[in-house]
Amino acid sequence: MIYGYIRVSTDKQTVENQRYEINQFCGKHNFVVDKWIEETISGAKSVDERKLGKLLKKMKKEDILICSELSRLGRNLLMIMGVLNECMNRDIQVWTIKDNYRLGSDINSKVLAFAFGLSAEIERNLISQRTKEALARKRAEGVILGRPKGSRSARTKLTGQEKKIQELLDKKVSFSAIGRILNVHRLTVSSFVSKIPI
Repeated sequence: MIYGYIRVSTDKQTVENQRYEINQFCGKHNFVVDKWIEETISGAKSVDERKLGKLLKKMKKEDILICSELSRLGRNLLMIMGVLNECMNRDIQVWTIKDNYRLGSDINSKVLAFAFGLSAEIERNLISQRTKEALARKRAEGVILGRPKGSRSARTKLTGQEKKIQELLDKKVSFSAIGRILNVHRLTVSSFVSKIPI
């Protein structure tokens, strides 16, 4: 079986870019993803708290897990290495599109996975450090950061979709299903319905 794994951290991000990359890759190599697993969750959450954990438990020898990049598997080196270790021990392959890795159970795969995971973590730490330094400089210059207290954008992802949402609610469609139809998380739908008179 070939599994396509897509993870975004927030429902403000879209899964479509990752799905497109994986589909393009599969098209070039003449094979098809048998099952898609998508989730909106922080990579800092433990693998067991994510759909990825459930997927790994049911994957079998010689299955292939395709994702856009190794960083989709976890937020830090230890988490990524934990996932790769489990896959390698069970002869499950991990393929990435952007990094162009085909990781199996051989020693070369283990070395490559370690090196990439380490460099990805270092890069994230550097970006985080640069961002914190830039924000500290702005504060020192007297710039007020963020949205003014109490202000909130009147527009949301679902603004203008009120009629469609109402029709779906009238048909007893769940928030989860509405979220899938409108490409947003179910909590976004729930929040929108509770705050906007429909």
